[in-house]
Amino acid sequence: MLTDPIADLLTRIRNAATLSKAKVELPNSRMKGAICLVLKKEGFIGGYNVIRQGKKKILQIYLKYSEEGEPIITYLERVSKPGRREYIKKEDVPGMIRGGLGICILSTSKGVVANIEARKLGVGGEILCYVW
Repeated sequence: MLTDPIADLLTRIRNAATLSKAKVELPNSRMKGAICLVLKKEGFIGGYNVIRQGKKKILQIYLKYSEEGEPIITYLERVSKPGRREYIKKEDVPGMIRGGLGICILSTSKGVVANIEARKLGVGGEILCYVW
């Protein structure tokens, strides 16, 4: 049993990108699927799929690379952890991260969204991770 499944998701993506893998497979959950949806919308991954293997559901994440073969995701950082949750008010949601190249993924009352979407919706929430 994993203590922090979101940290596991980020670590698997980070490791696969370092090794130039085409896809990553891991156990599925709603939160992981929601994070992958945000990464897909923002253009950090090529896509994702949920497949059934017996009774288990597996999440397949297809990584994206530049024309030179460099991974699109160069940095992933887990912010809020099970032992210490990090929350942010709607006024404090960052506008641009890394000059607009990065995003902050938040878990809000409106669902899991990127920082730009959270500002549009006027909501704050738990900071899950930073990506660029």
